[in-house]
Amino acid sequence: MSGYKRGLRYSLFGAVVRFIACLLLAVCCVPPAWAGSAPPLAAQDAALDPCPRPLPGSAVAEPEDLRSRNGVLRLDLSIHNSRQPDGSSRYCYLLPDGNQAPTLRLHPGDQLILRLTNALVEDKSTAADLKALGKLSICTTRPTKKVDPCISGAMTATSTNLHFHGMTMPPACHQDEVLKTSIQPSDPAFEYRFRIPRNEPPGLYWYHPHIHGFSSKQVQGGASGALIVEGIERAIPEVAGLPERVLVIRDQDLANPKAPPSKLEPQVPKMMIEHDGDAANNGTGFGKPAKDLSINFVPVPYPDYAPATVKMKPNERQLWRVLNASSVTYLNLAVLFRHAPQRIGIVAIDGVPRRNEGRPATAEWVDHIGVPPGARVEFIVNGPPAGVPALLVTRTVDTGQGGENDPNRALASIVAQADATEPQSILPTAHSPLPTPALPWLGSVTPTRVRKLYFSEKQANPSDPNSPIEFYLTVDGEKPVLFDPRSAKPNIVVKQGDVEDWIIENRSTELHAFHIHQLHFLVMDWSGLAVDEPFLRDTVNVPYFKERMLAYPSVRLRMDFRDPNTVGSFVYHCHLLEHEDGGMMGIVRVDPRAKTR
Repeated sequence: MSGYKRGLRYSLFGAVVRFIACLLLAVCCVPPAWAGSAPPLAAQDAALDPCPRPLPGSAVAEPEDLRSRNGVLRLDLSIHNSRQPDGSSRYCYLLPDGNQAPTLRLHPGDQLILRLTNALVEDKSTAADLKALGKLSICTTRPTKKVDPCISGAMTATSTNLHFHGMTMPPACHQDEVLKTSIQPSDPAFEYRFRIPRNEPPGLYWYHPHIHGFSSKQVQGGASGALIVEGIERAIPEVAGLPERVLVIRDQDLANPKAPPSKLEPQVPKMMIEHDGDAANNGTGFGKPAKDLSINFVPVPYPDYAPATVKMKPNERQLWRVLNASSVTYLNLAVLFRHAPQRIGIVAIDGVPRRNEGRPATAEWVDHIGVPPGARVEFIVNGPPAGVPALLVTRTVDTGQGGENDPNRALASIVAQADATEPQSILPTAHSPLPTPALPWLGSVTPTRVRKLYFSEKQANPSDPNSPIEFYLTVDGEKPVLFDPRSAKPNIVVKQGDVEDWIIENRSTELHAFHIHQLHFLVMDWSGLAVDEPFLRDTVNVPYFKERMLAYPSVRLRMDFRDPNTVGSFVYHCHLLEHEDGGMMGIVRVDPRAKTR
């Protein structure tokens, strides 16, 4: 087994579970009556609800593509929210024409000029909801007077900002700084202005709000969109000329929280509540999930999981670019034809194409792929023949005794149709190879030093089992403390130009997803097993602790601080956003390299 597959082994499970999962998902293969028409909107009038959503079972519409012209992409974007009749909250990014969550497409070296208007309205129940679940940051602050958004640091339910996830850009205001940048509804449009680094790997990135204490609420409500750095065909010639499809998978509170499981499911243990207030992992692969999922805003709700519809020409080959924009849900993606898993060709993870030393890079063909919250995967799909039922599914993920329930479920029915409309974007056929990287491959660099950090959790009041859980990400040897955004003191200080190995342990009983801003890293080992992985990442799962383990599970990551764009202060955290908002975050400061005479 390759190191790459070992690195994803949390999502492997036996043939029996696969067989049961396929039986469960087989019932979802019939497309809805309206699959060939424009997706119907939910009952809410768009004039009353700024963030309207399609109905379950709708055709999957592609986000609008916005492309740079003459090296510049300019756009006005606004963030909105609305309270729904069922008590849930929706958030969305809108263009002036009302289109939601556009895909931003730029080339390396292009300039992005994005004017963000905060149109959020006060939702008094939001703070009450968070407080009731123990998720409201103890450091929540509200501005007392008009302040510069670059230094505001305000954290309220109506504050917002933007994080360009995965991009190697300076952590500076108007670029990708989230510690102090905070935009209020009373502020004028705030301009983000930066250039895509010329050495940025071509692939899938994304944008979302990153206000401490409220990022989970806004992202879970739908505030997210894809960003593509063009040129992947230059790194992986195999994809040249392929139609490409952007699929954004989001999670949201259950639309039918009181519904019993489908009768087609096997009996499962009585539903338990996890300490975040969601359905707890029951270890069966079935039962009530912690969250519903949607695909390009088409909901796929519990308990029947009526799939959305994706149409392709028979046997057509496409590049699918999938973003897990969920707040807490892990994905384990697979494509099934007549219940049988198909091979998909992985070409990039977290925006970085697969690397092959000394020869042209090609796809790595697997039958499933794990995608943590915040991560992205780009893969080649060979569509089904005409008349063959096919599904995009997410298989169960074991999140541990303390984790949420992420069961088997369908996402989309893949329908082969001769008159299927081609995706709106097709990769170029003509291309030149990417230039040889200026820096040595990260795996061949000797690290300057080794650090150890660990995830941990504890009850806020040990004598009260109903008290909220506190989440920590701690440098080994220090006392666990909740992240305090008011503190300017970094947890870790490094020098630009250094390469370090970070060992991330998990001392809790639930799966966590480690993420760091401004850079990518290389997975070197997984709980002591060497990993030879041809991808760089910015998000990775850290296995959970079991009571009888002799050592805490861990991953060893080679952290790359060589790029001058990493200079400054930025954060690392768990990308389960409830955990991040709850304090599972730290700050690294990268000091400039010492000048030589």
